[in-house]
Amino acid sequence: MIEIPSDLHPDLVPLAFLLGNWAGAGVSDFPGAEKCNFGQEVTFSHDGRDFLEYVSHSWVLDAEGRKVRPLETESGYWRIDKDRKVEVVMSRDQGVIEIWYGELADQKPQIDLVTDAVARTAASGPYSGGKRLYGYVNSDLMWVGEKATPEVELRPYMSAHLKKVVSPEEVAEMARNLEDMPDDGIAFFK
Repeated sequence: MIEIPSDLHPDLVPLAFLLGNWAGAGVSDFPGAEKCNFGQEVTFSHDGRDFLEYVSHSWVLDAEGRKVRPLETESGYWRIDKDRKVEVVMSRDQGVIEIWYGELADQKPQIDLVTDAVARTAASGPYSGGKRLYGYVNSDLMWVGEKATPEVELRPYMSAHLKKVVSPEEVAEMARNLEDMPDDGIAFFK
């Protein structure tokens, strides 16, 4: 279920499906880099202004699904205009800053993004641009990323399937709201 917070900036209502804490796993595979399974935690939050704040941490997983080491960290800001055009400013721990533009699909919670500008530090690896597709499917957040370098044409390199995470604060809020529930809990559903 998609909830729309009462203090969410009205322009962001179409992006409300992104809000919250998400966690899951995916696959990373790109020429010249280690192919691996990875874990990921993503947070989309807001403070009442006209953007969503985005933070993502991912790490390499071993064959048993345990964290081995950090893989990638990203942070940024997402906006949407009245015509459903989405813009994202993102920075990555590898020394890359990106500006992404895209669009929220009509009648479904899906966003297609393409890089418009890429700036890299001298320490970053080769990277010339990318595409991403985010979708809200059966209450889960799924995404796939494509990447290009001067040596490698645009191709898929990462994808993940994320589930909504309930925070301890949300659990506490749910517990506070149980006062109105009948003692046996069953009568509530009758």
